[in-house]
Amino acid sequence: MLTVTIKPDGRLLVPAALRKAFGAEPGEPLAARVEEGRLVLERRAAVLKRAQGRFEDIGPDVSLVDELLAERRAETDRDR
Repeated sequence: MLTVTIKPDGRLLVPAALRKAFGAEPGEPLAARVEEGRLVLERRAAVLKRAQGRFEDIGPDVSLVDELLAERRAETDRDR
């Protein structure tokens, strides 16, 4: 286990060995979130790939915008 240090100015110091194993370059922006009391860092490419995977079963002829608008119109009609 390697130690990641929080500097006085709030920056995280990630050891080079950990960055290398993670595949991150110095200065590369990472996505961060808190999950069950843990700080999770991910490369943006991994986040994007996961997000794209959630929608891969939607065919190219489906417009999510049109579906969202239809849902909103139906909600508005129900509320009238």
